[in-house]
Amino acid sequence: MADRQPEGPVEMGADMDYAEHERTYNLFLTIAKYGCLVVAATLIAMAFGFFTSAGFISSIILFILVCALGAWILR
Repeated sequence: MADRQPEGPVEMGADMDYAEHERTYNLFLTIAKYGCLVVAATLIAMAFGFFTSAGFISSIILFILVCALGAWILR
């Protein structure tokens, strides 16, 4: 076989690239964090637009402001 099999007991497993694992996990956390921010900002802007007489443009402005403030807080 061309694949290199790990040496030693099976319980120890293969060699792991822990640095790559940490980078991938940190990327996942960042995407999840900012994704939640965008969803929350969308819900706030939709509620503002639908339940007040502010209108569509005001909702977009509020969405941008909430995203900017949230990104500043989460950085």
